Amino acid sequence: MATETLARPVSSTATTTAGGRNGRRMSPGRMAVLVVAALLAVLWMVPFAWATVTAFKSETDAAAPKISWIPPSGFTADAFVKVFQDGNIPLWTWNSLYTSAAITVITLVISALVAYALSRIDFRGKKVLMTVIIASIIVPPPVLIIPLFYQMVALHLIDTSWAIILPQVIHPAMVFVLKKFFDQIPRELEEAAVMDGASRMRIFLQVVLPLSRPILAAVAIFVFIGAWNNFLWPFIATNDGSVLTLPVGLQTIKSAYGIQYAQNMASALLAALPLIVLFLFFQRQIIKGVATTGLAGT
Repeated sequence: MATETLARPVSSTATTTAGGRNGRRMSPGRMAVLVVAALLAVLWMVPFAWATVTAFKSETDAAAPKISWIPPSGFTADAFVKVFQDGNIPLWTWNSLYTSAAITVITLVISALVAYALSRIDFRGKKVLMTVIIASIIVPPPVLIIPLFYQMVALHLIDTSWAIILPQVIHPAMVFVLKKFFDQIPRELEEAAVMDGASRMRIFLQVVLPLSRPILAAVAIFVFIGAWNNFLWPFIATNDGSVLTLPVGLQTIKSAYGIQYAQNMASALLAALPLIVLFLFFQRQIIKGVATTGLAGT
């Protein structure tokens, strides 16, 4: 009897261990997904790696017809030195940073307020406004360039930072995403706050926004990246070198000797470097934002 009693826990433990090992085994489907993901990652990394290698080549090696990952003359940072000598990289980076930050903050404020009103407040013309917002999502931004330019001229804002900021603070897609997220917040929480005497704005600030931090972070990151990468509108709205953004400023660095491949790749890496750092620090929020905006109804 004692032997049987002692043997049972051992048998149970062995079964659990075996089951745990079986649970850790990778299924063929999961393995196939990982293989495909690895292949896609390699395909994405190859152009980036080639751009990095080219940026650290001499112009002679970069323009050589023979493709080589290791340049015959060795690696050099001359292209980066040339870019910094010919352009005002610190100023352009600062311009891009604060204009993108301003666009992000203003967009969040406007989009969150509009989305909350559409989600919680019943007013005349609500369906019409929602239809207009959805329809405006499919309007190509280049269509609005001429009207926006004339508007900035009328307001005497051309060649100022406000000419870059103001036309980019309206994002119908972000309003739609936030509205759908607010729809999922239980109304019982707001009703409890109303019973405690909270106003509509207080409910928005102290109940809704704290519960919406993941989607707000995702929207902020997406808007910031879009504002940082925007080239066409800042290029049209500014000619003054003191207000140029980094993507526009780097395009002004041209050579009289034709295309400078190493210099162009160095410029591209300098423009992409802040976004790479941003992704490394906020990759969880970015992934969560992509997942959140893919919920049913969004």
